[in-house]
Amino acid sequence: MKTTTALNTGPAAWHDYLELCKPKVVVVMIVTSIIGMFLAVPGMVPLDVLVLGNLGIALCAGSAAAVNHLVDRGIDQKMARTLNRPLAQGRLTPRQVTIFAVVLGCIGMVILLVFINALTAWLTLASLLGYAVVYTLYLKRATPQNIVIGGLAGAAPPLLGWVAVTNEIHGHALLLVLIIFAWTPPHFWALALHRKEEYAKADIPMLPVTHGDRYTKLHIVLYTILMIIVTVLPYPTGMSGWLYLLGALVLGGGFLYWALRLMLSDDRELGMTTFKYSIIYLLALFAIMLLDHYLIALPSAGGLG
Repeated sequence: MKTTTALNTGPAAWHDYLELCKPKVVVVMIVTSIIGMFLAVPGMVPLDVLVLGNLGIALCAGSAAAVNHLVDRGIDQKMARTLNRPLAQGRLTPRQVTIFAVVLGCIGMVILLVFINALTAWLTLASLLGYAVVYTLYLKRATPQNIVIGGLAGAAPPLLGWVAVTNEIHGHALLLVLIIFAWTPPHFWALALHRKEEYAKADIPMLPVTHGDRYTKLHIVLYTILMIIVTVLPYPTGMSGWLYLLGALVLGGGFLYWALRLMLSDDRELGMTTFKYSIIYLLALFAIMLLDHYLIALPSAGGLG
């Protein structure tokens, strides 16, 4: 007799709706958005832009995450990492999640359009659609390069923060996007190595599933080297000073260390270790960039003036 996974069909609680928004992911996005705001100006970011801009961006990001839950509910029931999600367990219905995602996204867009600026709103909408539609509905199931191509949507927050303050797209803001874009493949492939069997069971063509562990580990190392090169660019372009350059090289060296260990070892736990380091790496890199902005880059520019 065929057995099925028992679903928890009890009433939904507030934390089920919170889980739909992927709060840990959104927090990382908002941190990079905030840093993008501060890097865009020599002084303090206006408080209304800081609060309302990030609120609007966070609500739209939460809406996109809810759509991801909706589309992936069948996959989530096949993976241990996602099995207990509220939609996969039946604590929420597809209709409830759809309404929640639409309301959340609309509120976020209204906040950005009314209190920030239209450019930020439309860029945020493009990012939302890129993740919720292009990546989740198509790329995730279509190609092992899903993370590389779809990573652009997840790389947008620092640009959104920058544009929220300045109402213009600056080359330095695009450089912040490029940094996260280059960081995403080694970050996510490390996790994919650790969860390879689950992705295979769910029929998701992640790189370790389609090309094997050795191929994936090599590409993690190659993309890590590319990422380090990209993270150095703020220094020669005049965006950041020597403090950031030093921090980028030290942190990048740490990332490369874990990537090489991962490539040279058969220890499956190193995938998760590398993944965890990659999160610390990104937050630390942007924090050092912000510190450099106020302690090194701006005083030096002022001295030249």
